This record gives sequence, C-alpha cells and structure tokens, in this order.
Amino acid sequence: MTSADNLETLRKRGHSRAHDLVSSLTQQILLGTFKPGDKLPSENSLVREHAVSRTVVREALSKLQASGLVEPRHGIGTFVIERQAQSGLRVGAENAASVRDLLELRIGLEGQAAALAALRRSEQQLQRMRQALDDHQDLAAAGDSCIEPDRRFHLLIAEATGNVYFTQMMAQLGSGLIPRNQLAADERSGSKLARHAYLANLEHEAILNAIRRQDPDAARAAICLHLSNSRDRLLPE
Repeated sequence: MTSADNLETLRKRGHSRAHDLVSSLTQQILLGTFKPGDKLPSENSLVREHAVSRTVVREALSKLQASGLVEPRHGIGTFVIERQAQSGLRVGAENAASVRDLLELRIGLEGQAAALAALRRSEQQLQRMRQALDDHQDLAAAGDSCIEPDRRFHLLIAEATGNVYFTQMMAQLGSGLIPRNQLAADERSGSKLARHAYLANLEHEAILNAIRRQDPDAARAAICLHLSNSRDRLLPE
C-alpha cells in the first residue's frame, strides 16, 4: 500500500469516527441527557471517552453546530442550544385518523431503521437497548407509565443506524412517537393499559433479538409487526 493509500485510509477512518461521535452526541441531546444550556464535555474529555483524536472531536463539534444543536462560546466551551421549531414537518396525533397516519409513517421509517441498526449496532448500543426494555418491564410491572423507556428504545434503534437523520426525524415526532399518549383517559390505567404494555414488551424483545443477531430482515419484520399491532390495539375496527 502506498503512502497516498495510507493517508486516504486514515482520512476515511477519521470521518467515520467523527460520524459516530456526532451520532452519539446528537442522540444524547435529543434524549435530554444534554439539555439546552448545558455545556458539553471538553475536547480533552471527549478525546479520552471516545478514544478519538482532537481533530475528530473538532470535526464532530463543527457538524453539531451546523445542525443547529450546539454553539461554541470562545474561551468557555460548547453549549447545547434550544432547537428551532422545524417548519418542514409538523406532527400531531389529535385523533384516531392522525394516530393511524403517524403509525403508517413510522412503519416505513422504523422498518428501515431497524434493518440498518441490525447491521451497524455496537455492543454498547445493545446494552442501552436492553436497559430501556428492562426499565419498560419494571415500570409496567409496577403499574406505572412506561412511555419514557418505550420512546427511548425506539430512539436508540434510530441512533444505531449510524445515520443522524433517522435520529432527527424520530425526535421530530415528539410525544407522537408513543401513540399510547392518545388513549382515552379511562384506558390509560387498569387492565387494558397493562395488557398493551405486556404485548409491547414481547414485541420489543423480538426486535432486540433480531438486532442482536444482526438479522436485518427479521429486525424489519419484527418492528413492522410491532407497529402494526400497536395500531390495531389502539384503533380496533
């Protein structure tokens, strides 16, 4: 291999690591780990934590700034900023028809996300998905709302694609990401909600198992079945 080939290989590897760091930090911002006004870890901390070069860190921070997620403050650091309202996509799930339409959109979007996640996920991402499902199961068993870990699980799948646009699209769905928010008040507690949570948990396990096996077809099928079943449970004929 020539020197030029070596340089090109190093350049591509650096871009890939920067992309991975952008995806990780974007996910943490969208999930609320870093909130508007929070200061991101220093360059030195990011270098140590992610085992990358300072050049990779600076490239990643530059991309986050271009995405409108952070702003640098000279001599202080890089801070998360309030995201501007998106004018291109307005999501609402105010009635049965809009819940159905949103789930149909998610079937297409998340089917591809799950397939890519199966091919690209890391062991750390698998562990975080596992934790989300454990939290979901614990809250459901206690009779508490498990919407937060449910939403977290789906966002983690988007992150595992390695494609930041999946994460951004999923984040724009907001509260509509979990359609149980749209259940009538008398259905948000008691046996019906418990049944919904139990079935969702079984379906989540099938999705995670397919992603763990790195089987993209099974992952796509499992998440599409889950979303289709969610639609049928929420909107019975």
